[in-house]
Parts: sequence; structure tokens; C-alpha cells
Amino acid sequence: MAQLAQAYGGYKHYLVTSPSPFVVHVEINRPEKLNAFKESMWLELGDLFRKLSTDPDVRVIVLTGAGDRAFTAGLDVKAASEGAVLKGGSKLDGARTATGNRRHVYEFQESVGAVEKCEKPVICVLHGISYGLAVDLSCCADVRIAAKDTRLAVKEVDIGLAADIGTLSRLPKSVGNFSWVKDVCLTAREFGAAEALAVGFVSQVHETKAAAVDAALKMAGLIATKSPVAVQGTKELLNYGRDHKVDESLRYTAVWNSAALQTTDVQAALLSGIQKTKPRFEKL
Repeated sequence: MAQLAQAYGGYKHYLVTSPSPFVVHVEINRPEKLNAFKESMWLELGDLFRKLSTDPDVRVIVLTGAGDRAFTAGLDVKAASEGAVLKGGSKLDGARTATGNRRHVYEFQESVGAVEKCEKPVICVLHGISYGLAVDLSCCADVRIAAKDTRLAVKEVDIGLAADIGTLSRLPKSVGNFSWVKDVCLTAREFGAAEALAVGFVSQVHETKAAAVDAALKMAGLIATKSPVAVQGTKELLNYGRDHKVDESLRYTAVWNSAALQTTDVQAALLSGIQKTKPRFEKL
């Protein structure tokens, strides 16, 4: 724990703890503002998840929001409106203004996308107000669990723009109903945990935030006992398969496993099964 605090204690907007071996709990920590995001927060998010991605002491990550009212209310609109992109008034010509805007959006996308690109599985627990960026972030997670009081919305059309941080690209691949995706994205209407479960956006719904977090930590603890070579490979191959044709995915899997099969983890797992013992795997 002391080592973890030293490595991750410097983040202003995130609380990072390790409730069990190889499991890290990341809390978005701005509850007084409903965990709404300003620029420094998304930059920290990207840095944090890039660091967790290659930390051998981390195998699974649980992402939650601090406080009882919100996972995140999305973008801090007041802070954003004071920034150069939304405030406008640039004296540069259109091409230079557009270049600056594009770089800003790319930076934002890369910061949030670091959750998806993280080598380790990420379990996201939604509760309370979960607007805008909440959907962007949770789409990047590998598993989504919700508390019964979760109120989700893709709110961007209500503030005059199309969602540009990932929801419009990832949400259609996260559920099997494209009509429903267009429904919630075009109207910006709220939908609850029950509806999210019905369309397959979340895989579990629990009565309270505490129960949802507990379920996520138990799942994380189970995953953390598995071979990190197998777990990280499974995440990589599932994500690749989602974005490619079957034959391309099969070829990529063959190349990936031609390296991964050289691990000693297979022997350790098989031997433990025969001996009825718990396998122990080297850090990765």
C-alpha cells in the first residue's frame, strides 16, 4: 500500500487504492462538483491509466466516482466555456483556429481513450448522475456495472454539439440496437439502469452504489487470480475482433498466441488443476 501511495498519490483528482492483491480502485474525486470534468482532470486520467497499463503490480482496475450523487455529471460546462475552444474570439484565420481545435479534441480523446487502451481489464461502476463523459468513459471500460439509481444520458446535443470524445464511435459497438443508440444520442434523454441492462450496455444492476462497487471488486479479485498473460491477451483479442473481420481476427490471434503460448502460465494452470491447488503466476 505504501508503494502504491508513493506511485499514485500525486493525482489531484483521483483516489487510487489497492483493496486486494493486484486490484486497483480508481475513484474520480471531485464530488463537490458531481465529479464533472475540467481539462486538468482528463489530462490526469490519461496519464494515470497509461501508468497503470504497464504496472506489473496491477492486473485489474475498478473505476468509480466519489460521493453518492454522481459517477460524473460529464463536462464542467462552466470551466469549458471559459476556455479558448468554446469561448471563441480567436484572431487567427479559420485554418489555424481549426488546427488548434482539432489538436485539443485529439488530446481529450486520447486521454479518455487511455482507459480502453489500458492493457489491464477495467470494470466501471456507474451510479447516480452519469451524463456525457460518463458514457464516453464507461464505453471504454471492459465491464460495466450499475447501481439502481443510475441516470445516464448522452447530453451533447443539448449543449449544441455532436459528442466527439468517443460515444458515437463506441456506443454502437457496445449494444446490439442501433435504433436505440440513435434514440438516446439524438434526443439526449435520460435512461436508467434497467434500460441500460435491457439493451446490454451494463451486465449487472445492484440496489445501491455500495453493492455495485462490492460486486465489481469481487469480480476484479477473481480476474486477478488468473494468468495475466491470458487475461491481457483475451482483452486485446476481444477488442481487435470487435473492430476487424473474423478472418483478420483469427490471423491476429494466431500470431499473438504464437508468442503467448511460450508462457509458463499454461503449465502452472494445468498443474494446479490436477493437484487441486491455486496457481500463482509471475508478474507481467
